[in-house]
Amino acid sequence: MLTENLTTPDAELRDGCSDGKSATLDRAIANAKRRLLALQNPAGYWVFELEADCTIPAEYILMMHFMAEIDQGLEAKIARFLRAQAGPDGSYPLFKGGAGDLSCTVKVYYALKLAGDAADAPHMRRARHWVLRHGGAAKSNVFTRIMLAMFQQVPWRAIPFIPVEIMLLPKWFPFHLDKVAYWSRTVMVPLSILCSYRVKARNPRGIDVAELFSTPPNLERDYFSQVKTPLGKAILLLDRCGRLLEPLIPGFVRRKATAQASDWFTARLNGYDGLGAIFTAMVNAYEAMDYLGIPADNAERRIARAAIDGLLVVKADTAYCQPCVSPVWDTGLAVLALQEVDRHDHEHSSRRATDTALRWLAGKQLRDQPGDWQTQRPGLAGGGWAFQFGNSYYPDVDDTAVVAYAMSQAETPAFVEPIRRAADWIAGMQSRNGGYGAFDADNDHYFLNQIPFADHGALLDPPSADVSARCIMLLGRLDGVHPEYSATIARCIAYLRAEQEADGSWFGRWGTNYLYGTWSVLLGFAEADVSANDASVRRAVAWLKSKQRADGGWGESNISYHAPNSRGEFDTSTAFHTALAVLALLAADETGAPEVAAGVGYLLNAQLADGGWQDDCFNAPGFPKFFYLKYHGYDKFFPLWALGRYRNRQKDLARFRRTL
Repeated sequence: MLTENLTTPDAELRDGCSDGKSATLDRAIANAKRRLLALQNPAGYWVFELEADCTIPAEYILMMHFMAEIDQGLEAKIARFLRAQAGPDGSYPLFKGGAGDLSCTVKVYYALKLAGDAADAPHMRRARHWVLRHGGAAKSNVFTRIMLAMFQQVPWRAIPFIPVEIMLLPKWFPFHLDKVAYWSRTVMVPLSILCSYRVKARNPRGIDVAELFSTPPNLERDYFSQVKTPLGKAILLLDRCGRLLEPLIPGFVRRKATAQASDWFTARLNGYDGLGAIFTAMVNAYEAMDYLGIPADNAERRIARAAIDGLLVVKADTAYCQPCVSPVWDTGLAVLALQEVDRHDHEHSSRRATDTALRWLAGKQLRDQPGDWQTQRPGLAGGGWAFQFGNSYYPDVDDTAVVAYAMSQAETPAFVEPIRRAADWIAGMQSRNGGYGAFDADNDHYFLNQIPFADHGALLDPPSADVSARCIMLLGRLDGVHPEYSATIARCIAYLRAEQEADGSWFGRWGTNYLYGTWSVLLGFAEADVSANDASVRRAVAWLKSKQRADGGWGESNISYHAPNSRGEFDTSTAFHTALAVLALLAADETGAPEVAAGVGYLLNAQLADGGWQDDCFNAPGFPKFFYLKYHGYDKFFPLWALGRYRNRQKDLARFRRTL
């Protein structure tokens, strides 16, 4: 909570905007806008680095050795990047400042050893000792053990039974591909080929990591100690029975299933954007293509590898690999920030930039393309956007809502039809409970998170508050002229009310965390005409104010996914979280609140000379508790959006007062 008096420029902002105060705010906005515009691609889009933990760059090195396609110069740069990310105890966390993670540390250790680091090097000794203190590599997660099995470091019984025959299961069967999330499908299908045929890594240097095991892998009997629930243990028993019966599967059945799996992922290879446009699925597909005998000079195989390499961020001395790219998301949010600022600035260059961006986005709308979402909604016309440059099978409602909302603010006739298609698609993707998952409707078969393969707990894409709020943000804006969305909005509002935490906040599935979720819902409620005096809104406002730090800012760590009692808290304020809190409070008609002025003051004080801000922390989960991200654009457009909206609300308030 805010507890100390604030100095200029913070205190100056508490009571309206005099000429001097306005000049300070105007300069900050102009500098931030200038920086953001300079980062726009000439084609019209913005795309910022999307950094994950060290698992992904480590897996890139592992892939090179799996395939015996080793670029030593690139390998050396990635290894240099990995060494620099180690914690003081030698372990590797899932996000900066987090605790060491066993599976991430095992993968990085193996990658560095493959890259030539000696096992007795100081950093390798520290990592190895940390792994052994935490149970050894046998206790790592399923995906890590699958890698170890393919590199012949653990027996195949160390991993779940993932037969390619899953492709032949009927829809009524408890497990079916249509019942899991898109990322699970795209990862699992090519992986089922690799696991069914027990494909071995080439590993041309013959590197092993036997030293990472407390018990010799062939003697280890407790690879599934993480399975604790009665249902999980029952499924594990079935898993073991399936492995025992595997030799009885007729050869023609396995061949049929393999062909079906190959056809499935080949149809979704997605050109230079790759299968699912996500790294792990792309690597599995590339390795499966090799096993299936597709030659190295085959065009599809070459493109599949180029898609993987397109995720690399290569700098002078280091390199790392992104899990995916985010141009549609980055562009949509950057446009929203600029549109807010341009309500006051009316600069031709900025208007031209947003128009170019929106026209680029219009060309990315997915209309009549096939998509996996059609399994649940077969009669629904397309109209969504994907997160990446191209991902035609997998648009998501979150990106779609942001892009269509930005188009609606442009008030350009050319966008009327794309907006309507997007809104109709979003309305049709609502789940039974009134909420929205990101990619699929009704993807909530929670028992599947008990299967041994799902030890990451993220096999599904159920509705979440942040995504749902974004959907009503768009539909609420359009409801005045399209009353057919009213019932959809009402059901979603009821879902969001039910999802509110006792303290007034909302969980953030796709951004860190309760500050992100609460920002999402308050903006959605404002557009859906939920009164600022509504009891749920007032509880959220009180929670936000209670989490303000003494410097006027807000911050939240990914630790809040592991320890909910730390929600909305961090050891420092960040520009990203402060911007979210300011935007959320403004959406709740808190323009004149001292907490808002203090938050704006923090942003002004934290702004760098180049007009930007610098947040070092990871700011989003890929999968809460297991995989985290840093959107490098969040500290560039969210603070600008917040400052622009604050200035506009102050001017609106001043005009209102003059009319009294």
